[in-house]
Amino acid sequence: MTPLSASSALAPIGQQGLALGFTGTLGNLDAYISAVNRLPMLTQEEETSLARRLRDENDLAAAQGLILSHLRLVVSIARGYLGYGLPHADLIQEGNVGLMKAVKRFDPDQGVRLVSYAMHWIKAEMHEYILRNWRMVKLATTKAQRKLFFNLRSHKTGLDAMTPDQVDELAKTLNVKREEVIEMETRMTGRDIALESSSDDDDDKFSPIAYLSSDSTEPSKVLAARQVDRLQSEGLKAALESLDPRSRRIVESRWLANDDGSGATLHELAAEYGVSAERIRQIEVVALKKMKGALAEYA
Repeated sequence: MTPLSASSALAPIGQQGLALGFTGTLGNLDAYISAVNRLPMLTQEEETSLARRLRDENDLAAAQGLILSHLRLVVSIARGYLGYGLPHADLIQEGNVGLMKAVKRFDPDQGVRLVSYAMHWIKAEMHEYILRNWRMVKLATTKAQRKLFFNLRSHKTGLDAMTPDQVDELAKTLNVKREEVIEMETRMTGRDIALESSSDDDDDKFSPIAYLSSDSTEPSKVLAARQVDRLQSEGLKAALESLDPRSRRIVESRWLANDDGSGATLHELAAEYGVSAERIRQIEVVALKKMKGALAEYA
């Protein structure tokens, strides 16, 4: 459910006097936020009643009521992640996914309000989105790295590199090794660099991709290229010399006369030698098989 499509995804319903629906079309993010902030909050009794109906009767209208009344929570949490430079609407969208997961798993008999339970799911979805999109190269892949990433973002002030004392203090605060703090800070402060130049000027095309090693210089590729060259020169010559004059003439006329492979037809060669086209085909098959055996020692 995207923020700007809430009006179509969540149709208006009436539950216990609550006007849990949107009216009109939401054209932008400000309109969406204004709309969700006008939605009434649920009392604990109303929330428990809706949650039990969803759990026991799979009542989707009850699920809708729970979701709509907590959309403002998603908006509030999303504001805390705006410092990552990602669109506010996208953060809200991911948070809404987490809210729906929370509503589906919520047990009203545990004695916990949905707002407390849903915060974990909402933040989890936003964290995943940030880690997927904040950099082209993933900054954090393990659970420990993800925790350090978000803690470091919240503790670090300014854009300057951290001093040794700041690193030690933060490592102590987060209970991690100072080397881990340094490594994560390096990942976070590094910017994305385009591999290819955006300029059409050849003089300016000194982008990183120009300094990457070419596959053609890789040893196995070099050996394979040399083998192909040997097959096309020495091997092909030796294979043709192993044929009798007529067989060689047929093979050359059929396969080696033109670069585009459009050689003589079986009927043209049959007329030249005064035999049937089938006989020319048989000679060709035997000749190619003999050439294949001759080329085996070059493979």
